[in-house]
Amino acid sequence: MNQLIQNMMGMGGMTDQVIATDFLISAKSGVRNYTVAITEAATPELREELRKQLRTSIETHEKISNYMISKGYYHPHDLSEQLQVDLNVANTALNLAQK
Repeated sequence: MNQLIQNMMGMGGMTDQVIATDFLISAKSGVRNYTVAITEAATPELREELRKQLRTSIETHEKISNYMISKGYYHPHDLSEQLQVDLNVANTALNLAQK
């Protein structure tokens, strides 16, 4: 989305944050799903392949987290700061819904 449209919609620079947050949630879900799949895999070869995918998912999660931390979108070590970011995002979403 270009900057003009973002500003018209009241989102400003939030698009990157929304995309990154979605990606982070998906990566977390992938990690969770791979761990369950490993415990249910029938063969050692399948478990090893799933472990490789799990490692890749964990690395992806780390990269997304580091990106979000560097941009100020994610504060995993400061709950009060993260709460403020989440409240700002929620308020923006509510304001968009009212327009």
